[in-house]
Amino acid sequence: MTYTPSPRPRFDGPAYIAYETTARHLWGDPDAGEVADWIYVSSDKIHQLVFGLPSGGMFRHSEEHRTIFAADEVYYVLSGIMLIANPATGEVHRVERGEAAFFRRDTWHHAMSVGVEPLRVLELFAPPPSRGTSGAYARTQPYLERSIYRRDHLLGRWPMARQDAQHDATIQVVRENDVLWHIEGRDRLTPVGLLASTDQLTVGTITLLAGQQTEPHVHGGDESLYVLDGALNVRLPEYRGARWHELRPGDGFYIPEGEPHQYYNVAATPARLIFGVAPAYLPAQP
Repeated sequence: MTYTPSPRPRFDGPAYIAYETTARHLWGDPDAGEVADWIYVSSDKIHQLVFGLPSGGMFRHSEEHRTIFAADEVYYVLSGIMLIANPATGEVHRVERGEAAFFRRDTWHHAMSVGVEPLRVLELFAPPPSRGTSGAYARTQPYLERSIYRRDHLLGRWPMARQDAQHDATIQVVRENDVLWHIEGRDRLTPVGLLASTDQLTVGTITLLAGQQTEPHVHGGDESLYVLDGALNVRLPEYRGARWHELRPGDGFYIPEGEPHQYYNVAATPARLIFGVAPAYLPAQP
């Protein structure tokens, strides 16, 4: 299959994105494997999608489909179990549901579904493809002719060499104990768990209990979010269009840089979301 750029959904203002309305895309070929994408947002600052692989499925790379980009990326496992590998270094990492893998630009990466259920992964990517960071960039990089999925130099030294392996890793697995926690707000304090934060991309999670809401806040970049559990309401207190939206699991939302917004949970059960902000999480200081 000849390489074709993925769709790039863009919005003029804040936008509710129902799962049913996401742009569908299938990429790959016999060498790279085939991957189904559900694309939510692709602004000039951030790219958000969900990709899927069947149990036992894998994506690699080929001449047409090269998996090395000029972007920071977070892969958050929604269902199934993922093995993510750097075929240039031999690294292989296991990532389970509710865990994430993070890697920076210029990292070759392959992924394999090893669970009994299909793999679904939320991908957050910045700078986005509209900035020339994906396929166009990959075609300028030296082609990786041979893929390796093992680190033989660690044989005979494991687990004694664990710290060496962690120091040299190009892919970081983010588990529950690796999350950086903040408590944000003044009157309505909200725990925010950050999975990764760089100069290009910040990704985090928020859980709201029944009746909880955040304070109005803004970011120094575009925000895209995905609802993991429960019913989430998004309020846009200063927007001239629709200001109140209800989201269900699998739905997304896009908020342009500088747009004040709040999250509400008016249901009886917790609501949980994951978000990405690019490039800057904090607004610029006046």
